[in-house]
Amino acid sequence: MAVVVDTISGPQARHPEKAHRPDQPALKKPDWIRVKAPVSRGFLETQSIVRAHGLHTVCEEAGCPNIGECWEKKHATFMIMGDTCTRACAFCNVKTGLPAPLDPAEPARVAEATAKLGLSHVVVTSVDRDDLDDGGAQHFADVIRAIRARCPATTIEVLTPDFLRKDGAVEVVAAAKPDVFNHNLETVPSKYLTVRPGARYFASIRLLQRVKELDPMMFTKSGIMVGLGEERNEVLQVMDDLRSAGVDFLTIGQYLQPTRKHHAVIRFIPPDEFKALEAIARAKGFLMVSASPLTRSSHHAGEDFAKLRAARSVAGA
Repeated sequence: MAVVVDTISGPQARHPEKAHRPDQPALKKPDWIRVKAPVSRGFLETQSIVRAHGLHTVCEEAGCPNIGECWEKKHATFMIMGDTCTRACAFCNVKTGLPAPLDPAEPARVAEATAKLGLSHVVVTSVDRDDLDDGGAQHFADVIRAIRARCPATTIEVLTPDFLRKDGAVEVVAAAKPDVFNHNLETVPSKYLTVRPGARYFASIRLLQRVKELDPMMFTKSGIMVGLGEERNEVLQVMDDLRSAGVDFLTIGQYLQPTRKHHAVIRFIPPDEFKALEAIARAKGFLMVSASPLTRSSHHAGEDFAKLRAARSVAGA
């Protein structure tokens, strides 16, 4: 008989309905989750380039804890199609509302900023645009092609929405040939109604599987957060589901509550548990795994992409 290990401990484990009430006292952040404030010269230079080109970054909009480290190295993750999302996920700090029309000049600006920052690997993500017939797929493709034209040596990673119920959207993005196609599951299936209510778990799995069908050599990537009240065996099942879809790269990071209105942190997972999850994921066959409290989808993306390519070469040898 399988033993189910619940990651929730204390009174919230007995009363899961109270797990994300905004009036519950917030858990104190442990030392391993603390980061330095962004004050470096490199940070300010990156900020200046982003502002000069009128661009948004997920680093700022989502309140990423790694912004100081990444921007010091002039690594920024561009967030296209505006700063307003058509969904309201319980974990995300990006504002929700009616987005503005797409800006046809944005692809060229992203490409120019990529060149100014000197990026050898660029990550492009977006808000959800359920208001668009294709969910913004063509705009993603336009950005990819603009970067290719301006920075032909730069490798490109896209982190896309699920394009739910937008037939042909995945095909449009894949046809533009990004080097990495990333789509995050964010959490385990049992948490979707409270954490990611506008999405469907198996639709996201299918999206990742479809990318591999379209181009078996394209790297695929996905990530989840832990600390939302998920059980360990659920995390292991997500790993199996992703491997069944042929996903190459898995990221696992600690969920951090952006504001008191968002889903509460149920538990801070210690670094040794992340190491154990990484070891299990590697044993399940992922080419690349990044698992730590501060792991985020685009954190160290360039270095990780180099490791991913090397891992494929070794596996194919």
